[in-house]
Amino acid sequence: MSCPAVECISSLGKRLVMIVMPAIHYSRVSDLERPDHIVISPSVPVSGYHDGFGNWCSRILASAGTMRIATDTVISDSGLPDPTAPDAAQIPVHELPEETLVYLLPSRYCDSDQMLDHLDSIWSYRTRLGTCKGHL
Repeated sequence: MSCPAVECISSLGKRLVMIVMPAIHYSRVSDLERPDHIVISPSVPVSGYHDGFGNWCSRILASAGTMRIATDTVISDSGLPDPTAPDAAQIPVHELPEETLVYLLPSRYCDSDQMLDHLDSIWSYRTRLGTCKGHL
């Protein structure tokens, strides 16, 4: 199975610093039929770095107006689901080893903004009970 490239077109009201991650993870580069170069239109300077998970990140200063960010590649994939561990135990957050906590941070794979209302309701509930003291 072949999956198409990524394309994102947005309209920005002002200049905006963005970190975009349209590139394939290094562990899947050998599955690409051609390189997955990022194409930004209109052209802007791009600086790149690898994050703590090995993802290639591109930092740009996007201009106001319409912007297109794309890659032009094809990746070969079996289409099979990732392996699962249905018998895995769920460990309470307070018992997790510190080195695993980074995986609980917001991610491009989880639309964290969609959870804000839910988190606000939990935070408000705990605050009403008096369990939250001080300021953040």
